[in-house]
Amino acid sequence: MNYFPWLTIIVVLPISAGSLIFFLPHRGNKLIKWYTMCICIFELLLITYAFCYHFRLDDPLIQLAEDYKWINFFDFYWRLGIDGLSIGPILLTGFITTLATLAAWPVTRDSRLFHFLMLAMYSGQIGSFSSRDLLLFFIMWEFELIPVYLLLSMWGGKKRLYSATKFILYTAGGSIFLLIGVLGIGLYGSNEPTLNFETLANQSYPVALERIFYIGFLIAFAVKSPIIPLHTWLPDTHGEAHYSTCMLLAGILLKMGAYGLVRINMELLPHAHSIFSPWLIIVGTIQIIYAASTSLGQRNLKKRIAYSSVSHMGFIIIGIGSITDTGLNGAILQIISHGFIGAALFFLAGTSYDRMRLVYLDEMGGMAISIPKIFTMFSILSMASLALPGMSGFVAELIVFFGIITSQKYFLMPKILITFVMAIGMILTPIYSLSMSRQMFYGYKPFNALSSYFFDSGPRELFVSISIFLPVIGIGIYPDFVLSLSGEKVETILYNYFYR
Repeated sequence: MNYFPWLTIIVVLPISAGSLIFFLPHRGNKLIKWYTMCICIFELLLITYAFCYHFRLDDPLIQLAEDYKWINFFDFYWRLGIDGLSIGPILLTGFITTLATLAAWPVTRDSRLFHFLMLAMYSGQIGSFSSRDLLLFFIMWEFELIPVYLLLSMWGGKKRLYSATKFILYTAGGSIFLLIGVLGIGLYGSNEPTLNFETLANQSYPVALERIFYIGFLIAFAVKSPIIPLHTWLPDTHGEAHYSTCMLLAGILLKMGAYGLVRINMELLPHAHSIFSPWLIIVGTIQIIYAASTSLGQRNLKKRIAYSSVSHMGFIIIGIGSITDTGLNGAILQIISHGFIGAALFFLAGTSYDRMRLVYLDEMGGMAISIPKIFTMFSILSMASLALPGMSGFVAELIVFFGIITSQKYFLMPKILITFVMAIGMILTPIYSLSMSRQMFYGYKPFNALSSYFFDSGPRELFVSISIFLPVIGIGIYPDFVLSLSGEKVETILYNYFYR
């Protein structure tokens, strides 16, 4: 038994060290950036060390558990712990946040506040993934919205206030359902609130009540994931946010919704999930086709990538709905895989914007000659996005396909139909990905005369791109690295469906 409070330190360190930023000299922009960078790297090393030496892969139970009484008045505990489901997203959070901080190097306006918000967001996200208490999960979930809103409204594009307001209205609206669900489950059947995940996982509810809880949680997570039709905040937010914020949104924030679906809807409400899972699969299939088709019609580069994110989230929903260990493992792999690919595409879109100062695809063209390194990285990661064999996206989507085909829950004809429609979605993906690359980098535009003023990707940008690209290739070649983290936990979750 390990008694050192690893997780508390990992959750509290970024925000507590980040609050010291305000004591650094006002003019010391470089000092602030290096200080933030050092905190992120130290945090990532700490996470890696704690997980390498104190986490056992063959144990599906909660590990590194911490349980402290926080508020005596109503039995509120600070409960943290990780298992195979949360270790992947936490490592992803550490990795992407560190690279997003490096990507935010050009930000000079209100540098102290910007970097503090990045670190506050870091704490909130790791807190959400490692909470073992429903109320603590809700608090972390909410806490993480405030930095995003401020990062959007202060460092966004021309319509930043509109998109920030839309973001907060949607997510706060979803959070109301989350809070009602948390209180409903916590207070059901006893005067003392029961908010511990382990206790709740063994509790059963009347079918009608379980369905109501399930719908409440589903709406909250559907806004965050996003699941259509609650996705309309995402393209506006991505279209206006600074690209370092986009990396955090695409890489981590959307994955919190998918994580919540597995952690709460699947684990705590298995009967309702088996009732709703066919609908999840239908919505996921529609989402893949709808978002891929809509992406093709977008003029704005970042909005096009945002719709591609919505399309890829459809595979995660189908994997969760398949109720097979293959499908659920595929969904978890897609969470990690898309975290890397989405973050990389937004980073490269941002670096291209820094040079061209153009947002609309039909105004671009002929950039391949001027910025060959960015062109090369963008092309490679576009291929990763369209699930090229040998890249992580291909493996994840293939495993989700196997998951839905081998599912015992559905008849043969619906499975064939869903697989066919998913395949159409996979054909649409290269169309919008490759047309995006063509409009940006090929052809000729009158402003090509100015191309001599463009400078190609510097060492910092090249480092960020390659750092994200390596795990994409690594997972594509050896997916077992991620699957071995979650395998035991997935079997434990599915055991409830067949033997409870």
